[in-house]
Amino acid sequence: MKPIIGEFLGYACGFCTTIAFLPQTIKSIRSRNVSGQSLSMYVIYCIGLIFWILYGVYLHSFQMILFNGITLVILYLIIANMGHKK
Repeated sequence: MKPIIGEFLGYACGFCTTIAFLPQTIKSIRSRNVSGQSLSMYVIYCIGLIFWILYGVYLHSFQMILFNGITLVILYLIIANMGHKK
């Protein structure tokens, strides 16, 4: 596989998996309603993201660090709003 194709795939994968959380995050922040969402699932996912970031640092993979970091921030916003209900 040519390096440029691998780079493109890395950015495309990261973009898609990161953007997937945005609709739920925006809805949670606007409504301040997170009932029905599992805190433990988000916490476990965040732990996994931290490991992916560390693995990205190990591999010197900018895409892995960037997109997993963005996703971690997005999930933090959801978790931070879980204690606040309207």
